[in-house]
Order: sequence, then C-alpha cells, then structure tokens
Amino acid sequence: MATLNRKLARARVRRRIRKKISGTPERPRLAVSFSGRHIYAQVIDDSKGVTLASANTTEKDFLGAKDEAHANCATAEKIGKLLAERAKGKSITSVVFDRGGFQYHGKVKTLADAARAGGLEF
Repeated sequence: MATLNRKLARARVRRRIRKKISGTPERPRLAVSFSGRHIYAQVIDDSKGVTLASANTTEKDFLGAKDEAHANCATAEKIGKLLAERAKGKSITSVVFDRGGFQYHGKVKTLADAARAGGLEF
C-alpha cells in the first residue's frame, strides 16, 4: 500500500507542477523522469507537442557500460551534460525545469546542475 500511496502522491504533485509549467518555442520545458534503473531527460516544446532534444541511459552510449548505466547521481550528471550539449547544438539556451514530481534533491539536483554547467539557463 505504501508504494501505491507514494505513486499517487507523486502523480498529484506532477499535475500541480504541470498546471504552472509549460514549454514554449522560446523557452522549452526540460522534463526529467527516473525508473529504478534508467534516467530520461527531454527538452519539449509543449505548444507543438514536439521533443526538441533528449538523452537517456537506454542509448547505445550508455548500454555499452552496463555497470555505469544505473539511476544514480554520477549517471544523472552525465545525462545532464549530454542533454545540455544536444540542446545547445539546436540553439536552445533557456529552458524551464520540470522535476516531474520528484524532490529537487539527489539525482534531480545533480542533473539540473550539470545541465546548467553545460550552458542551459533556468
């Protein structure tokens, strides 16, 4: 039951966040998501419903090193840097951060700091 309650609580927080945050062509949304094993990050233009850039641990770069592709802070830092690099390649410099209902702590904070260090502003 505790797992169900935690999922429902996160879903409520996520809905509350998405009421306030929306990606525009000038300032797309950087959305993060975590499973037990993988990390996913996307830069999304919500007005068109298009993903502009993405990075995750299921890509070939990360699948080669299986012991490193866990959902931890070290991997979150790599994903943040990779996403910032890909977004800069598409001339995206400013984003709005969507933490996806997760607490801004640990992996989420590490990914956000790495994206900022990579050149994204939010």
